[in-house]
Amino acid sequence: MIGVHEDDFTGKDEAMHSDDSGMRTTESTDQGKDDDLAEDSVGRDEGCGGQGRVSVPTKGLPHVAGWSMSIRWFGYVLLFLLFDFLCVLLLQQGVTQKSTRTDLSSPLDNAWTMICGIWRNGNLVLFLNMLLLGLIYLFVLMLTNRFWLSSGLLLVLCAIIAVAEHFKVGARYETILPSDLNFLKADAGSILSFIPSGSGGLIALAVLGMIFVVAILWIIARCDRRHGRVVLRMNALRGALVRLVCAVLSLLLVFGYTAQVSVVGSWANVLAHGMGDIPSMWDSVYDAQRNGPLVSFLGQVRPKIMDQPADYNEATMKTIARRYSAAAKSINARRDADMDDGSVLFILSESFSDPTRVPGLTVNADPMPQIRSIKDETTSGLMLSSGYGGGTANLEYMSLTGLSMANFDASLTSPYQQLVPGEKWTPTVNQLWGDKNNSIALHPYEPSMYSRAGNYKKFGFSHFYSLQPPEIIDHRAKLGSSPYVSDESAYASTYEQISKANGPKFFQLATMQNHMPYQNWYPDNDFKVGSSEHGAPLDSTESESIQTYASGVNHTDKATADFLRKLDELDKPVTVVFYGDHLPGIYKTASMDTGNSLALHETDYFIWSNKSSGHQSVKVPNSAYSSPNFFMAQVAEHMDARVSPYIAFLTQLHAKVSAMEPPVVNKIQGWDRIPAGQPIYLDAKGDPMNASDFDAKTKQLMHDYRLIQYDVTAGSGYLKSEGFMDVVR
Repeated sequence: MIGVHEDDFTGKDEAMHSDDSGMRTTESTDQGKDDDLAEDSVGRDEGCGGQGRVSVPTKGLPHVAGWSMSIRWFGYVLLFLLFDFLCVLLLQQGVTQKSTRTDLSSPLDNAWTMICGIWRNGNLVLFLNMLLLGLIYLFVLMLTNRFWLSSGLLLVLCAIIAVAEHFKVGARYETILPSDLNFLKADAGSILSFIPSGSGGLIALAVLGMIFVVAILWIIARCDRRHGRVVLRMNALRGALVRLVCAVLSLLLVFGYTAQVSVVGSWANVLAHGMGDIPSMWDSVYDAQRNGPLVSFLGQVRPKIMDQPADYNEATMKTIARRYSAAAKSINARRDADMDDGSVLFILSESFSDPTRVPGLTVNADPMPQIRSIKDETTSGLMLSSGYGGGTANLEYMSLTGLSMANFDASLTSPYQQLVPGEKWTPTVNQLWGDKNNSIALHPYEPSMYSRAGNYKKFGFSHFYSLQPPEIIDHRAKLGSSPYVSDESAYASTYEQISKANGPKFFQLATMQNHMPYQNWYPDNDFKVGSSEHGAPLDSTESESIQTYASGVNHTDKATADFLRKLDELDKPVTVVFYGDHLPGIYKTASMDTGNSLALHETDYFIWSNKSSGHQSVKVPNSAYSSPNFFMAQVAEHMDARVSPYIAFLTQLHAKVSAMEPPVVNKIQGWDRIPAGQPIYLDAKGDPMNASDFDAKTKQLMHDYRLIQYDVTAGSGYLKSEGFMDVVR
């Protein structure tokens, strides 16, 4: 492959012959040779210095004395693959850190795990990363026609990215995301402020390493008689055309892959999944460790949001704005309050649901008697969830925006990662409270999970209290041996924020206590589960998980009741929207029966107000079934509050369709696509509805919903200038 020998040239003209490919360099500059060859020599070649032999200097840089190399074409190919592989390993190392901050994922120790996956389970995601990076490598190589220069540039670039990934993962437990490029474009001058203190040693080591690598490549390039030229043996024009075609093709393939990989069924999507790409949208670090930083990054660059409705245009959206402005005026004529007259708290209770409703399961005691009693006295019901065992952020997104996952393209599985970071207009319910200082979020876990930290800023939250700086949540106690902050602690932190608030505010709390796994965390657990008369028997692992979960639900039940009692004593109006995001993915026996799909996707919710609000014990009709996209309309009705045209629209739609979600499956939330099929629609009794049986009014509402959602998320935002989200006075 590579011949290294002592130079032995004389004053005669010499020529180097390559292998059977016929590529060669000579000392002449005859027509028909690549113009690059003119830079080689016009006299006698001195090899790598010539050891005192007479030579004529050329335009090329001098060789290293004493040695020269003749690299054949397949030698360059093997070196290309080697450098490509090394660059992938560099990028992988940048995101490979063990973390004590999160227990949700098991970070890879090093890239060896990815390599072992090739023969352990046939996972080829390493080769997918090499393919994509190799195309970028090829593009640079064709531009420069210098192998050693291109290799050095790529290695240095990957080293810089790896160091940046290392810093970001260490500081925020988050990888470099496409949205970070927008930040660099807007505020590149402050990038140094994100380098953590005490990192000078690592930076110096990285710089020295890059200098060493560049120096080695420089020396090798001088010893390479071809100086790394990969396109020879043809005239200048033909060589330039070959390089141009290769460069353009490689760039088109990368751009085409990036544009299509998020589209279900596209060539890029099929290729990625076939080679082992398994998106893990909830955790960008785990996603990059599992699938490679490059594959993970490109998968989020250009998601397909939804198809444009055929009649979408400015005139259509103005018509919709007028239609629901009139509806809002009609509703508001009968109401005399505003939502921002008091504080509103949305509580996403992690994995909260009633285990006694799971088909085929028996529980020896009611784990949620107090919440059951609360539900009997206020607006409440069952919430249709899009997830089973996962998908938390999607339910949170729907509750805050009023938009539905059922309207999105099947490839948009996580708006928090794929959509929100790139949005220019993101209307959310908390914005009804005006100034951003009136919106406060709390989550006793990692702020980077589901990219909440960045998304909450975009939603207009001024404060976000979590387990990490800059705003650390006050109460962080845990129950038993559980790794998660208890609901009692989460409520204590929230109560302090509400009690000291100066005026009405919007609060968002996402708890963590009942998150998976369920490994016998709690001492003195008296809950026992079994199979009903016609149910299949449970194995010991399933029983232990459900019993641990039931005990956790019971702790939530007590903590929630105590929290509401304390809120009831406050001399300020407070309304609470409480909901479980999804069932835990522990019901292995029940999930085997597809007939249980609906039951395994229904959680509990209620809307409650304290005494000072004047809306205590209100029970809004048509609340037996709902989905989180309707919560803002329901809380407005519960509070007898005036609405915006948007909330008026949601109010009308909820009167026709009580709940709606994408098709559901009895397995833990996947992130490659939304399941195929018709979305699930429930009527006021909780019975499934067929879209083809909708009356004309319902069909119009559903079509308007798609138009509204498209305008907000993927369209031109015509409704923003129409004041569609503003309360009609």
